[in-house]
Amino acid sequence: MGHWIFNKDHDMFRQSVRRFVEKEITPYVEEWERAGEVPKEAVARAGELGFLGVKFPEEFGGSGGDCVYDAIVVEEFAKGASGGVGTAITATVEIAVTPIWRYGSTEQKRRYLEPAVRGKRIGALAVTEPDAGSDVAAIRTTARKDGNEYVLSGTKTFITNGVNADFVCVAAKTHAQLGHKGISLFVVDADTAGFSVGRKLKKLGWRASDTAELAFDEVRVPAQNLIGEENRGFYYILQNFSWERLVMALSSVALADAALAASMRYSGERKQFDRPIQSFQVLQHKMVDMAVEIEKARYLTYWALYLFQQGKDAVKETTMAKAYAGEMVRRVTDSAMQIYGGAGYMMEFPVQRFWRDARIMSIGGGTTQVMNEILAKQLGIV
Repeated sequence: MGHWIFNKDHDMFRQSVRRFVEKEITPYVEEWERAGEVPKEAVARAGELGFLGVKFPEEFGGSGGDCVYDAIVVEEFAKGASGGVGTAITATVEIAVTPIWRYGSTEQKRRYLEPAVRGKRIGALAVTEPDAGSDVAAIRTTARKDGNEYVLSGTKTFITNGVNADFVCVAAKTHAQLGHKGISLFVVDADTAGFSVGRKLKKLGWRASDTAELAFDEVRVPAQNLIGEENRGFYYILQNFSWERLVMALSSVALADAALAASMRYSGERKQFDRPIQSFQVLQHKMVDMAVEIEKARYLTYWALYLFQQGKDAVKETTMAKAYAGEMVRRVTDSAMQIYGGAGYMMEFPVQRFWRDARIMSIGGGTTQVMNEILAKQLGIV
């Protein structure tokens, strides 16, 4: 279904992304899911075709497009690949390098952003810790100034791309006594002494996206690896929250689309009592309810995307979109599993993967409960 936010150029771009995904990504999804990672060659291919740099300046290898183009990339990968594959290919440019793009030095952009846009370097954003998730102010990783270097010590967990990252943007406290006002961001190359991957984590869904625990044992980085200004890291992280929530909402809608399409196909082929199960009114109504749920989430998400693209304060709208879409996709994929019946419980059908991948959507990027706390403040209830 079309939408006013997309123009003809957007539609043409979508077709090119879709062709690439269908030809070079979709056939390998199950293989990469079993392997637990996506080959770096696939990331490089996406970069070569320009799909990783649509929103970044041409000066650093991007296309200079708007965030709507980027949203199309997110949607098509989520719909035609899998949550894990899409995340593995796009997380570097959607999450990891954003602080460098917005606040980094020209040298940092040349060294990290430009090769990331080309798909030549994999990046990760390391904020979450065992005792610090949405409460960013509670992080314990420290960065001690020592001459022309900073010395980082601490651990991170649930880090997307952590296993295969070539570099990591790390949140650490430079002044612990200042609380959230004493957090800074640093770029750490993966081959730096003292940096290590603790272990690769096994997940319910998004299996093709590697997730890791990271350790920083007296890791020394030059002062020029500080991103932006010292003690401004918390602000930098907050600035990307709206886009991260939009990415989760867009992915949720696209995944729900895929689940509904699969349900419609399967129910038209599967027969019971000598007729397709699609002919039973109870399943017709279930799929209608799924379609309505998806459209409500889609229009809420696209409205938030429009406001974000216009540079408006879209915290309320992006938070609403993330909260609603994240819950919606759980309901829709669960309904899809029910329509498939026993077959849906078998690993040979992709609907089980849709169901597993959907579960992260109301957790990652801030749980629905955290979104509701934010919305309570936005609405003036608190």
